[in-house]
Amino acid sequence: MDVSTETGLTRRQILVAGSTFAGYAMSVETVLAQAIKTDTDGLVAGDQVVPVGGVNVPVYEARPATGKDHPIILVISEIWGVHEYIKDCTRRFAKAGYYAVAPELFVREGGVGQIPNVQDVLKIVLAQKREQTLGDLKAAVDWAKKRPGVKADRVGVTGWCWGGSTTYQVAATNPDMKAAVAWYGPPGRPYQGAGGPVTGFDLAKDIKIPLLGLYGETDQNPKPEDDKKFEEMLKQHGNKNVEIVIYPGAGHGFHADYRPSYNKEAADDAWKRCTAWFAKYLKA
Repeated sequence: MDVSTETGLTRRQILVAGSTFAGYAMSVETVLAQAIKTDTDGLVAGDQVVPVGGVNVPVYEARPATGKDHPIILVISEIWGVHEYIKDCTRRFAKAGYYAVAPELFVREGGVGQIPNVQDVLKIVLAQKREQTLGDLKAAVDWAKKRPGVKADRVGVTGWCWGGSTTYQVAATNPDMKAAVAWYGPPGRPYQGAGGPVTGFDLAKDIKIPLLGLYGETDQNPKPEDDKKFEEMLKQHGNKNVEIVIYPGAGHGFHADYRPSYNKEAADDAWKRCTAWFAKYLKA
């Protein structure tokens, strides 16, 4: 029997959240000492749950401890779920004056943080239905809009790698979104839905909100030509607020400070662009 605890999570959910939220996912590359650590001074941060269709979806939230009218940023993880890097980025957004929330999108499969083999992680991620992913993300936003100190009509979305591709999906389908920043998400990645696979290219006609794309020149998935093609498609469909940045010498995962792919120069510049983008379209 799955008995609820004082936190509102069942024992199984605590195990899932613990394996995901306690540190870095087991299947990632060796975690490097250079990994940025953002403290919680001046913040309210921690684990919560969002009920979605009978399932309590774990989320990590972070917001300024004082003030009001903080825009919401939906933070979407890589394939490894909400591990320490994603939590830290969530706190970074909170330090910049946002309410940030990162939902654990693989909870129904038992989480992925404790899985040591990346191929086994991919089996879970790639099999997940598009409707489920988008439903959980929408539920997280709806929940976030009722949290203390937020500005409920100012919501943005961002994500890295798989989360970057998922950012396109959210930007095209969730009317709450006012701005998006995608980090090296392949626009050609298919999401399996009820009507067949759907890619970012398929959705270019539906993305009307301001979109900033941050990519690496030496990345092979997506390749720079994919990034440029996506930009052209967005603009052809009437989106005038699109900016695509391709960093010379940077590869996939250049912002992931815990991995060998980290490129500090590109990561620092991209973070400045990201927060400036959200400030322009969410705080104005």
